[in-house]
Amino acid sequence: MRKLGLLTSACTLLLLVAKFSSAQQVDLFVGGSTLWSPSPNKNVVNFQPPALKSGTYFSVGGDFVRTYGKRRLGLNVETAWRYKQATYPYTGETYKPYFTDVNALYQPMLAKKILGRKLGLDLMAGVGILTTRFNVPPSTSCSNGAGGCINYTSSNHFMEDVGAGVRYYFWRRFFVRPEVRYYHIENNFEFHSANVFRGGVSLGYTFHPQ
Repeated sequence: MRKLGLLTSACTLLLLVAKFSSAQQVDLFVGGSTLWSPSPNKNVVNFQPPALKSGTYFSVGGDFVRTYGKRRLGLNVETAWRYKQATYPYTGETYKPYFTDVNALYQPMLAKKILGRKLGLDLMAGVGILTTRFNVPPSTSCSNGAGGCINYTSSNHFMEDVGAGVRYYFWRRFFVRPEVRYYHIENNFEFHSANVFRGGVSLGYTFHPQ
């Protein structure tokens, strides 16, 4: 929740900047998505970490964009989290991942000329943190129901990401953006693979469109 609060503060700051400068564009958006990643080999007898995939993910974020001559460059900030906790095999634990990233954003002017005023292309790349909260069953983490017992732990991993989305303005300043994101998660030993894809759709609103 702390990361969600930081992201909300960042989006509010972007909105205030846009209010005082018509040369800058700010987008705020929410979205839904799911994950894909390689699965472990089922023919191996020994325990293998599960794949970090599937599930419903919600996201919230913002874009700050400015035109520099014939280039449109900006900043993208976003957090995506799993709606329901997933079960970690053999341990009885449940877990919930949070993907938080900050990206450089590029909107090709040529794409806008080809696709038209209502369509645009968003390309982004950056870095972030995968935070996974693991919840341990109280029966294994606490004895005799002792008060003040902590039955969860968090694991943080640095990650790089790249992504793309196609933006469509369906009504005035409201847009829908089908998108895909690739994450490379460093030292992701709790799960089977360091490579994770997230695909989904965002719904947003543009302030000071250019």
